[in-house]
Amino acid sequence: MGFISWIVLGLIAGAIAKFLLPGRDPGGLFVTTLIGIAGSFVGGWIASTWLHRPVAKDFFDLATWVSAIGGALVLLIAYRLLFGNSRD
Repeated sequence: MGFISWIVLGLIAGAIAKFLLPGRDPGGLFVTTLIGIAGSFVGGWIASTWLHRPVAKDFFDLATWVSAIGGALVLLIAYRLLFGNSRD
């Protein structure tokens, strides 16, 4: 997959993570999108390094999507823990 594909995957993974983890985010939609993009990279790295599952070159590989959404969820939870009360 190319760089643009990872960005699109990250955008969709961020939206899915936001859907799975509803609530008020400190950064709004833009930061959630950036977290989704970063989560797709983190999820791909975790899958290839620790799970010994290399990232597929196919955009529609289920393992790639699961790792991207999982990475986005982890980063979104961490972001909420760090910055969750800043808007109160």
